Amino acid sequence: MPPSSSMDVPEKLVQYRCYIIVALAISISLSLFLVYAAPNIVTILAYFWPLFASTTVFLIAIIAFGGVSKFSSDESHGEKAGEGLLDYVAGRTEHYPEDHHQLRTNLD
Repeated sequence: MPPSSSMDVPEKLVQYRCYIIVALAISISLSLFLVYAAPNIVTILAYFWPLFASTTVFLIAIIAFGGVSKFSSDESHGEKAGEGLLDYVAGRTEHYPEDHHQLRTNLD
């Protein structure tokens, strides 16, 4: 196949101009239909305002009553934050109190 020159591109566009025009017409008509069929942003906000309001109140209540968590930056016993929780979930027993095994046998 011979290398294509810059003159081949306009010839290809002219050859497929009907397909290009049909594709553009369908694309534009579909876009216009979706723009007019989609709900207005005010309608969406009016539908979801109870969800937004309750979420805002819930977050404000958490901040007001619980305060900002000090555990995220607190390093207890030289551990990184969350390492004790990971050990507990993984089932490592070296961080449990001495009587943990006795409590476990009493529960069984």
